[in-house]
Amino acid sequence: MLKDIDGVIFDLDGTLVDSMWMWKTIDVEYLARFGLEFPTDLQGKIEGMSFSETAIYFKERFNLPDSLDQIKSDWNKMAWDKYLYEVPLKEGAREFLQYLKDNHIPAGIATSNSRDLVDLIIDKLNIAEFFASIRTSCEVEKGKPSPDIYLLVANDLGVDPKKCLVFEDVIQGVMGGKNANMKVCAVYDEFSEKDDQEKKRLSDYYIYSMKEIIHNK
Repeated sequence: MLKDIDGVIFDLDGTLVDSMWMWKTIDVEYLARFGLEFPTDLQGKIEGMSFSETAIYFKERFNLPDSLDQIKSDWNKMAWDKYLYEVPLKEGAREFLQYLKDNHIPAGIATSNSRDLVDLIIDKLNIAEFFASIRTSCEVEKGKPSPDIYLLVANDLGVDPKKCLVFEDVIQGVMGGKNANMKVCAVYDEFSEKDDQEKKRLSDYYIYSMKEIIHNK
């Protein structure tokens, strides 16, 4: 998998950290504030969107009275304690990050999350040392499946996109990595289990845990 790879780019939620479970809960609770029920198609509609794009979608779809800044601020507050106390690294992630560092393969993060929450979880898990670039989709024109965020991180790493390997847990992310002309390894996550067959079809590799990579070295 790492043959001819000069840089590795990770999605964050559902890929490096086990956090996807909490976002549906937050969406349900948030919409309930406005007396709204959680639509069954919502998660699929917002998959891959940047934090800002998601706020725009919510405001327009649900005709919310709050400003975009207020919506994002409320989401950050609702997620803060969960990230601080309940979100761990996924199995094998630290070992794989250490392997990349030991072998001088630069790594970056390309995430759709907010910068505040990204910084919180990176600091809490003490993994900042492993990354030469940490970028959010709010820093580029379009979120996933656009290649923008991946190309930005590859540029930060100083690596040709064709020499990059992306790790992603959702279809929109896998598509974004492929649209950036990168190799993509899809990662199992319970939240996106229903999409496993499509993730396997679209990606170059598929793993259930990053422990598999280390054990196969």
